[in-house]
Amino acid sequence: MSTPRTVLLTLGRLPKALDLARAFAGAGWRVVVAEPARRHLTGASRAVSRSVQVIAPARAPDRYLEDLLQIVAEERVDLIVPVSEETMHVAALHGRLPVGTRLLTPAAAVVRRVYDKWEFVRTARAHGLAVPDTALVGDAIGTAMGTAMGLKTPQPANWSAIVQDGPYVVKPRFSCGGRGVQFFDAGVAPAMPAASVVQAFVPGRLHSTCSLVHQGRCVGTVVYRAVLLSGTVAVAFEQVEQPAIDAWVERFAAAEQWNGFLSFDFILTEGGQAVAIECNPRVTSGIHFFDAVDLAAALVNPDSVRHLRKRPEPRLQQFWASLTEVQQAFRQHGWTAPFRQALRGLLATPDVSWRRDDPWPLLGMPYTAWDIITAARREQLSFGEVATRDLDWHP
Repeated sequence: MSTPRTVLLTLGRLPKALDLARAFAGAGWRVVVAEPARRHLTGASRAVSRSVQVIAPARAPDRYLEDLLQIVAEERVDLIVPVSEETMHVAALHGRLPVGTRLLTPAAAVVRRVYDKWEFVRTARAHGLAVPDTALVGDAIGTAMGTAMGLKTPQPANWSAIVQDGPYVVKPRFSCGGRGVQFFDAGVAPAMPAASVVQAFVPGRLHSTCSLVHQGRCVGTVVYRAVLLSGTVAVAFEQVEQPAIDAWVERFAAAEQWNGFLSFDFILTEGGQAVAIECNPRVTSGIHFFDAVDLAAALVNPDSVRHLRKRPEPRLQQFWASLTEVQQAFRQHGWTAPFRQALRGLLATPDVSWRRDDPWPLLGMPYTAWDIITAARREQLSFGEVATRDLDWHP
């Protein structure tokens, strides 16, 4: 009997890690999870053979990589799959892995270039793709603005057009989980921290994507949009067909010759134009809409799958996070239409984590995620913000 191959998932606390674990286990692989938390959602699954606690990458990046390398050696790992924001750290393992161990993400310099909200805009524009007008705080070309607009940080000269012509967005150049994003009306001139970008606000509806890409070819892309938000993070979502977004993603992936997961946030304008506002070079919640059998096959042997099938469910949710938002709606609105609508959605939408033959990840989540839940309540932050802050990468 042959020894099963081993995959290392570099995070376990989020439902997308659970999808990956189940997909690999269904394909006969042994699943090992590296996770900074003592307990986590995916660790409760029958799909996981072993969980190993590691240092949080934001706390000690070098030691985090050493922890992963030790697991790779001990478990004879064949494939490493990053899951979330830790991807920016894990990409630095390229060139340090044993022969035969594959890492499902591009090199660190490539990943970080598109994660950088300023460099992503420059990259997409160089490929002839639509992005919003964007300026960088502290850009060398911009000190001439000085304090002319009452801004406390020297600004690039092209800020005047963005700030004065219409609503705009200020966001950290490097951030995740929606942290630090601010919206302003035209002409408002707030103080802004260094390492921020200013972006023209594009009216339209927000859409997100998740793609698996092999040598520049999109094996599969899911386009989805939020049905229910926790802060700026979707906790209930629906998949939609948007050919303009698909075409944008395919052009970018081909131009970059990408390998691995690749995701974006888009604004789809009333005229049907797809405008990308951010790149997430990692897995996003769209993964929940991929067929698990196809996903496993494509991850194990990308050349074996021409196009990933999707699950039939049009809508999915993260039940516990959605329940929290429904409770909040009742506290704010009482038994009114907004609460009743949220409650109907909660009761009618399948949960991303539930499987009858593997029930404990969903049923046990109040226990496995207790530290995140209590910190979110104590600090008045969203679950997503707390769940990713120990994974942050900054240059």
